[in-house]
Amino acid sequence: MKLLATIKKDLRILLRDRIGLALMFGMPILLVLIVTSIQNNAFQPFSKNKLLLFVNNKDTGRFSQELIRAIDQIGLFRLEYIGANNSREDILRQMRKKDGLLTVVIPADFSRQVAAAAKEKAGKALHSFGLEGDSGKPVTNEGHAPELLYNPGIESSLKLSIAGALNGAIQMVESRQIIRTIYFSINEKPLPDSLASQMLSSRMNLQEVPVTRGGPVIPLNATQHNVPAWTIFAMFFVVMSLGSGVVREKLNGSFIRLKTLPTNYMIALLSKQITYLGVTFLQAFILFAMGVWLFPYIGLPALSLPRDGAGLVLVTLLCGWCAVSYAILVGTVARTQEQANGFGAVSVVILSIIGGLMIPSFIMPGTFQTAMQLSPLHWALQSYYGLFLEGGKLKDILINVLPLFVITVVIQLTIVAILKRKNLI
Repeated sequence: MKLLATIKKDLRILLRDRIGLALMFGMPILLVLIVTSIQNNAFQPFSKNKLLLFVNNKDTGRFSQELIRAIDQIGLFRLEYIGANNSREDILRQMRKKDGLLTVVIPADFSRQVAAAAKEKAGKALHSFGLEGDSGKPVTNEGHAPELLYNPGIESSLKLSIAGALNGAIQMVESRQIIRTIYFSINEKPLPDSLASQMLSSRMNLQEVPVTRGGPVIPLNATQHNVPAWTIFAMFFVVMSLGSGVVREKLNGSFIRLKTLPTNYMIALLSKQITYLGVTFLQAFILFAMGVWLFPYIGLPALSLPRDGAGLVLVTLLCGWCAVSYAILVGTVARTQEQANGFGAVSVVILSIIGGLMIPSFIMPGTFQTAMQLSPLHWALQSYYGLFLEGGKLKDILINVLPLFVITVVIQLTIVAILKRKNLI
């Protein structure tokens, strides 16, 4: 009965805290909607979301046209042409006007260079076979190769991928001409285009195998990636309400009054944990429901729930318990509500960054890789990803759930130790 009465008291306090409720429910809803909407294009296949690539072709030969066709066939780009007579300043002005990030400039002697390089390489190949061939003069591409003009703000990994794709297109044009030259030298007739295409396309392709935890492959999209991550962030943001609430009780003498009554402050702590655990579970339910039912109506991919419903509930409860425990720890240590709110908010953001919610963990330096292991948000995120992205069950993610449980227990023991040292229990 004492516990039930304390829970009712905590619920009344919580319902009166309208700002805290807005932070715990309104902020996560807006956050998930905005971040998922922004990142949705990044997760779309390039066939639906092609990059704008300006083409400035100063060459009049056929190999420049072959290069443009090869670039178009990559499927990554939406080509827009800039006149050959435009200067470098005109090109940059056009890029800024249309927010273009990329321009490929094909020099005036590109076709001549490709033909000369192909002749040289084909001649060397024929000589190695013991046949006669005109190797021609040594060819250097310095100052004659296509240029890729790019905005310095473009992400390095994306620029490398684009450069790799364009280099592949250039090599395709060169390889095609080398094969034509060798074929003509041997057979004294042009190589049929169909045979050239067949020879160039007959290559071994890399097999892509997604690594799952025994379940079906779940397509990666912005919803599947963001909803679990920002749900964890929302849970830990209860520190703004719960942490300051604990400080308020310390300052107004509630702890002392409880010591004079036939009860124990541990009951009050248990009451707060049960109450706010219900809040975190409700947060998760609302955000998951949004992903399943609301997102398809606003043009976003629907959230695919894990096949292990019991595992999802257990992980959610454990994440919520860890978030509530951390909030109480902040409130126990802080001396004022301002300290609790300031430190609580900033620390949750830092733990989110270290934990991989805001920055992918694989790009972090080595020192942060170690710190990441201490962030409960990291283990919570990996547990959710094991369910949402890898199709696993609870037994498959125990390696992530157990560290989260251990961290939560350590936080609980720390709270008790601090309260005993302060003679509050």
